[in-house]
Amino acid sequence: MNRPGSRVALSLCVALSVAACHPKASAPPAARPVVALPVQADGHAPAQTLPGDIQPRYATPLSFRIAGKIVERTVRLGDTVKAGQVVARLDPSDVAKNAASAQAQLDAAQHRLSFAKQQLDRDRAQANENLIATAQLEQTEDTYTSALAQRDQAQQQAALAKNQLQYATLVADHAGTITAEQADTGQNVSAGQSVYQLAWSGDVDVVSDVPEAALASLAPGHAATVTLPSLPGRRFAAKVREIAPAADPQSRTYRVKLSLEQPDAAVRLGMTANVAFDGAPAAGGAATASEAPSYTLPATALFHDGTQPAVWVVRAKDDTLELRRVAVVRYGERTVTISGGLQPGERVVLQGVHTVSAGEKVRAIAPLHPEDAAS
Repeated sequence: MNRPGSRVALSLCVALSVAACHPKASAPPAARPVVALPVQADGHAPAQTLPGDIQPRYATPLSFRIAGKIVERTVRLGDTVKAGQVVARLDPSDVAKNAASAQAQLDAAQHRLSFAKQQLDRDRAQANENLIATAQLEQTEDTYTSALAQRDQAQQQAALAKNQLQYATLVADHAGTITAEQADTGQNVSAGQSVYQLAWSGDVDVVSDVPEAALASLAPGHAATVTLPSLPGRRFAAKVREIAPAADPQSRTYRVKLSLEQPDAAVRLGMTANVAFDGAPAAGGAATASEAPSYTLPATALFHDGTQPAVWVVRAKDDTLELRRVAVVRYGERTVTISGGLQPGERVVLQGVHTVSAGEKVRAIAPLHPEDAAS
């Protein structure tokens, strides 16, 4: 006869055995926290903006036309010069002696010509009286003609030596600013070796390298707006003056030169600039600025899908990550402006974009410091 206690113990053993055969299902992994915020479209779609710099319209090297030793430089880097101003001199000893020698040869040739002319006059007079033979007159005429040619040759040599003496002095052929020094006092330079770089005064250009995606909408005369970080709050109107016919072999961009319509003394050579081409499309996509809203995000939010720029979006329906391709409109110091691929209100991951993966379950949290999202 079984005791009640034995039956209870047996029931417990059976229950434990059944529980051991059916283990409890493991809990799903917790959603990973990521820094993300809803995005809002910018107030207006910006024009295509690219970096550039201020360069002179014309710049030429200043060099001596003869070789020699520099004995004097009268201007320095950054100096403003006038047309015809002396900027450097060579040692004139050798060219001065060469000029003196050429002048002496010219004097000798002039004396020989004078003597030949006198002899020709005498022989012609005697030939009229039949006092000399015709062959002697012809020989005298040949001597005179030779002396005349030698005089002319000596004149040209003397003029060349005089020019070379002037070439020992280097003058600025245009008014402008010295932007580079390539030789120093006491240095021996060859003919044509650059001593200074002269930027002509007057018109200045804004030079920018434009990607081929934005090139189709540009043409000479295209309007643009130029801003300079060194002159905050000021905007300068410009127009495209020249577009390079071929791309740079390294960067594969096309050099575009723009003319400032009203430059002033505050615009200095070498300043960096931001060029906004009116009505130009974004560099990374086919949509124009008027067709897609733009969003300004921290630069840390930008990722890449292969070679294309992209961002991580937290899908609202299941809080999983999705990689969206976007078009970069412009790069800021700490921000990036993008267009396409997003809708207002969608949550975009702002930090840690290289540590997440597509389809991952996440939990969006706001950044610890609000300025991180606004930078």
